[in-house]
This record gives sequence, structure tokens and C-alpha cells, in this order.
Amino acid sequence: MSQRQVKSYKVLIGMEIHVQLATKSKMFTGAANGFGGEPNTQVDEQVLGLPGTLPVLNKRAVEYAIKVGLALGCQIARHTKWDRKSYFYPDLPKNYQISQYDLPLCAQGTFELPLKDGTAKTVRIRRAHLEEDAGKLLHEAPGGYKIDFSIVDLNRAGTPLLEIVTEPDLSSGEEVAAFGQELQKIVQYLGVSHAQMQMGHMRFEPNINVHITDQDGKVHKTAITEIKNLNSFSVLERATTFEIQRQIREWQETGSLGRKSTYGWDESSESTYWQRDKEEAHDYRYFPDPDLVPVDVDDAWLTELKSQVGELPAARRKRYVESIGLSSADAATLAGDRETGDFYEQAVAAGGDAKRVSNLILSHGRRLANEKAVPLAKLGIAPGRFAEVARLVDANKVSVGSAGAIFDRLAQRDAAPEQIADELGLVQVSDTSAIDAAIDSMLATNPRPLADYRAGKQAAFNALFGMVMKNAKGLNPKMVQEQLRRKLDQPS
Repeated sequence: MSQRQVKSYKVLIGMEIHVQLATKSKMFTGAANGFGGEPNTQVDEQVLGLPGTLPVLNKRAVEYAIKVGLALGCQIARHTKWDRKSYFYPDLPKNYQISQYDLPLCAQGTFELPLKDGTAKTVRIRRAHLEEDAGKLLHEAPGGYKIDFSIVDLNRAGTPLLEIVTEPDLSSGEEVAAFGQELQKIVQYLGVSHAQMQMGHMRFEPNINVHITDQDGKVHKTAITEIKNLNSFSVLERATTFEIQRQIREWQETGSLGRKSTYGWDESSESTYWQRDKEEAHDYRYFPDPDLVPVDVDDAWLTELKSQVGELPAARRKRYVESIGLSSADAATLAGDRETGDFYEQAVAAGGDAKRVSNLILSHGRRLANEKAVPLAKLGIAPGRFAEVARLVDANKVSVGSAGAIFDRLAQRDAAPEQIADELGLVQVSDTSAIDAAIDSMLATNPRPLADYRAGKQAAFNALFGMVMKNAKGLNPKMVQEQLRRKLDQPS
């Protein structure tokens, strides 16, 4: 039987993203919230689900969730409640998860996703709700010992988890990965999550289906498949791309549209695989948690949280490109995290030229930060010092090439950059009389390259310039070039 022919197809992808919030304690108890540690050490009676224990709400987790909701353009619920989501699994000691069902904390948002071609795509946010995370099953014993059974580590259980759900507005693996990267920047920028994928702080689950139009114009809609627990942008893009093609190929070969299912990703074969049919909401038997009071968000609380959100990474990047004229790459680096962006803004506010300060931070500031393995803001060089060096360079008091030595010294001790430049012999001579004297001396002893230049050999200019700079140290190169050309172009 010949394959069914595809005339065209439309991909619809919605995302479910789980973000672990970086609170000091867990969602409904005072047990420590942190990555690592010996298995089952960050637990208490409430995490273990022991009889008689009661949950107590973590206010900071609610505030972090509201900040993300505001950044995603969501409506913030003024009244919300907590629900029990019932299911049995070894890493869920209570046999239910405290979550939110019909009254999520954040809903109905929109986010403008910048694309590589310079355009943007509107991604609608269906909801963002809080819940507690489950523990995890380990298939190797501590120390890497192989075992033929699974063991449970409950350190992650009870961690505050923000689940963000989008509408099916994405249409490719590339867009899905771009959305994930942008969301990572936002939660890091807001300081609500470390968002390190290798530590499980963010987990992505794309929900994918394809509308296939056949040669007769009939539309065939494949069933939605959800790929679970993807924790890198590369895997997210590759798994999504593979699953799109798998669904199309299955329809071409069998005519089957599949059934609503959960899939996993196998890195070794770079393919998705069926895990189980998808559960529906009624399978979880949601009902309001009787041990937790609802949360009411008043105007004063919401206004305070709005003031803490500030300018978001995408808006800051756009401003750096359109208002300041930075390149897209430089703007993305400076706006990539809040501390670096704030540091840059402070240096510019201290009187440094915006482009010059950008170049100094991205070259010498980033170099020293990498060498010392600390963030730029913890380097020990104040933003104002970058502004001072920028002014020295722009005033031709020091060369661009000398800036690195000045910052090396600033990383050792704080002092005025001009004083350091003087100590290191880096201050350029800009006295025209001294420059003219050096040029006249060089020309008097080098008639051959002078004759070559006047014979039309432009390359001779570089030789003459080099001899001036070699014989008279510390001259301002720009002024030497200007004075030398003026003298050479005078009638002989």
C-alpha cells in the first residue's frame, strides 16, 4: 500500500514548564529547600506524610509565583485556594499532591517571544499555578552502585513548584527551545529560581499535535502527545522536532492519528517512545485541601510586588539595541542577568559613554570575572571605575589597548584609573609641540620612506607612523597620525 500523501500540515505545541522556586524552605513546611545533600535528609514529618501533620503555607513562594505571573502578563487571582491531586506513586508519601485546580494563582497572560528573524510571536499563557514537587526515584545507589530495584530520595519532595501552561501557540522545536530559554532568563532575572537544568530546577513538557491536510483537502488531527521531563534546551528542541515527524510518519504509513499519550525521550536513539496513555483531570480526583486557608491578594500587596518586577530582559535588550545602538549580541549579554545589566546601567549613569562602557565590561570586566570565577558585581571594581576608564580612553589620555592593564591593577587595589595609568606609564602625550618635534626628528633622519610616500606609495605612511611611535614613547597615536598626515600633505 502506498503512503498517504501530505499536502501541508500545521503544528500546534503547548508547553508545560515546571520551575522550582529558590525559597529557603519548602512549600508547606519549614524543611530546608536545596539541591543535593545526602538522600532523605531534607525531610520532616510533613514531607513524609506522617499522621497528624498539617501544612503551613510559604508566603515567599506565593510572592515569587506572582512576580513570574506579572512578568508573563497574567491576571493575578485576588482569591485562590489549594486542592489535593490524588495519585499513588512511591515518591509521593501522602498519596496526594497539594496543587491548584480551578482557581490558579495566575492566568490569561500573553508573552511576546522574540524570534531569530527579528519578529516576535505572541504566546498565550493559560495559567501558572503553585504546587509541591514530588521526590524522585533513583535507579543507582549512592556511589554509583548498580541495583536491580528503585530507591526513593525525598529531598525534592515538598519543594515549591510553579507550573506554567501555555496555549498551543508554538509551532516548531526551535520556537519551543527559544521560549524555554526566554523563560529561564525571566525567572533568573527576577531572582525566583536558579533555573539550572542540570539540577532539575526547570523541566519542560511539550504537548504536540499536528493538523495534516491530505491531497483532497481533508484535515486529519493527530492526538496530543506529551513528552515528559526534558531538562535541556538541546533535548527540548530535538525531542519536539522528532515527535512532530513521528506523528506525520505514523499517519502516512498507517492512517492512525494515535491516542492521547505520554511519551519519553531516549537520548541514545534520539527518539521518543510511548510510556502510557494520558490521564484526564477526573483521574486525579481533585478536591479542596481542608487543611489550608485560601489566599487573598489585596491591592497593596500586588502593588508592592509589581514594583519589584522592573524592566524585563527582553525589554532591556530592545532598549540597548534601539536607544543605545549596541549590537544584538552585546545587548543580550549585558541584559542576560539582572546584576550585569544593573552594573552596566550604573557605569553609564556615572558618566561613561554607553558604547565604550559596554566594550570595557564585555572585554576586561568579563575576562577578570572569568579568571576569578566571580560575577562581575563581585569583582571588586565599582561601576564608576569603568566610567572613569571610558572617559580616559575617549579623551585620548590612554589608549584602548592600555585599558586591560589598568583594570588588572584595579582588580588588585582600588585607586583612580588616571593615577594607575600614570604609575604604569600609560598616559598618552597629547601636547602638539612634543608630537611635532618627534615627527620632525623622524622625518629628518628617514628621507627614503618620506620620498616613497610623496611618490604615491601610501603604505609608506604606516612605516613613518611606526617610526614616530617607536622613537618617542607615550605619544597619543590618534594625534600622531593626524599631525603626521598634515605635515606630509603640506607642499614640499
